[in-house]
Amino acid sequence: MELGLYTFADVDPNPAGGKGPEGQRRLRDLLEEIELADQVGLDVFGLGEHHRPDYAVSAPAVILAAAAARTKTIRLTSAVSVLSSDDPVRVFQQFATLDLLSNGRAEIMAGRGSFIESFPLFGYDLGDYDILFSEKLDMLLKIRESEILTWNGQTRAPVSERGVYPRPLQEELPVWIAVGGTPQSVARAGYLGLPLAIAIIGGEPRRFAPLFDLYRNAAEKAGQDPKTLKTSINVHGFVSDTTEKAADIYFGPHTEVMNRIGRERGWGPSGRREFDMQRGPNGAYFIGSPEEMAEKIVAHHRLFRNDRFLLQMAIGPMPHAEIMRGIELFGTKVAPMVRKALTDQA
Repeated sequence: MELGLYTFADVDPNPAGGKGPEGQRRLRDLLEEIELADQVGLDVFGLGEHHRPDYAVSAPAVILAAAAARTKTIRLTSAVSVLSSDDPVRVFQQFATLDLLSNGRAEIMAGRGSFIESFPLFGYDLGDYDILFSEKLDMLLKIRESEILTWNGQTRAPVSERGVYPRPLQEELPVWIAVGGTPQSVARAGYLGLPLAIAIIGGEPRRFAPLFDLYRNAAEKAGQDPKTLKTSINVHGFVSDTTEKAADIYFGPHTEVMNRIGRERGWGPSGRREFDMQRGPNGAYFIGSPEEMAEKIVAHHRLFRNDRFLLQMAIGPMPHAEIMRGIELFGTKVAPMVRKALTDQA
């Protein structure tokens, strides 16, 4: 199983020193985090696209290209690219370019996005939410299949026999579908034979198990190659030297972010009691010592049979030094224990 990290590169939306210096600081720290993840042997690093004042990543491919020059083996992916409000030609070109720069380590994780700011920003009607994603995914996959594109749809001007360049180094640029739990999206990924990533950021993870069954059943009925059916769970969490330290460090920044988003969406506030419940064995947060973290990852692998596990440690105003320590522990302590456990049970 591949082990990795993802982040949205949170920033202070109202920094005393100005938004430019705050963004510069966060991106400098972010590149150090990606470089360390590569050095300690993690498999994947993902960046999520957002268009809000509290996140620094609106152009994942640009930052990942900078990371490509400082890393050697770690795979570099969006997590996610908001395909519905972007142009599939440009998305493909950006990640094909990243693939060339990184010696074949680029991936696209396409999704609808967890926020909607990009739709009015780029001139799209939210009433077209479903058809935008469906058509643009279709176009992206056609570009991946052939350098000469002919495509026609309702949401974009048609293209007739035009080449799309550059082409990636990988024979087929990986395209994952990322979902938050919508059955229709899960079934679509299975029908198309695309790898599936499910974000599990609350509740009880076990309730997502039927979605993995739905995905595999849809793929089987569509006659897809089982080798293409890779799955990932993307979760929130943090690892430190002890369980108590991990919880104490992560609680404040994580709760600040979740309550801020909750106010926007009408959720009730949560505190330490709810946080501690979610970091228990049956909760959605993966927080603890290296031993506890490894045990929980392995337990959920038995449940989901997932091929990839991505952890969001860098969230909210998490101190950079603590993130770096968490990455070090994740790569040097947690990952070897997980890999050994999965090898022993194979």
